[in-house]
Amino acid sequence: MGIEDRNWYRDTQREKEKERQLAATRAKFARFSQKNLKSSSPTSPRQTGLIPLIVFWCIVMGLLYAGMTHYLKPKQATVRANGELVIQRAQDGHFYTMGRIQGLDVKFLVDTGASLVTVSEAFARKAMLTGGEPTIFRTANGDRPGRVVDGVSIGIGSVEARNIKVGVGLHGGAEDEALLGQSFLSKFDITLGKDHMILKPR
Repeated sequence: MGIEDRNWYRDTQREKEKERQLAATRAKFARFSQKNLKSSSPTSPRQTGLIPLIVFWCIVMGLLYAGMTHYLKPKQATVRANGELVIQRAQDGHFYTMGRIQGLDVKFLVDTGASLVTVSEAFARKAMLTGGEPTIFRTANGDRPGRVVDGVSIGIGSVEARNIKVGVGLHGGAEDEALLGQSFLSKFDITLGKDHMILKPR
């Protein structure tokens, strides 16, 4: 074997050794990666930006809801020096006011066509409105069974009326919502303005 052959053989062996070492290094790195690195599927930019976008709109909708709730919340009726109650008209055209039944806070919807102040059965239980005379309420949704409790105290602002008849069995509203009907309103002379209602004690 000549010198050139020996050099060629030596170079070939060196190249093979380098390739073997490189393959061994790659195998070690692959084992290390599988053992220590968690595989995760690539996330597209659309997927990455979706969660912050959802969070942003949830915050916006929450702020809008809070603002509308505050804006639409019924105002407390004002009481003039002569004892008149002034109730402002709401955005939906109805008249609402905060008040009390047996000392418990309630949101009243003024209903001049209703013969009684009317509450839900759930509210009646909280206000301890027990007993009463069984009755049938004639409503737009048909007849509803209920009862009429007498001797109830109702307050709006500083005005307090006692011995009011209250119908129990209102359906369709929240627990703390009630109709302010004629069993209370009949104690006042009512003047209806463009954006307010005045209740003047008789």
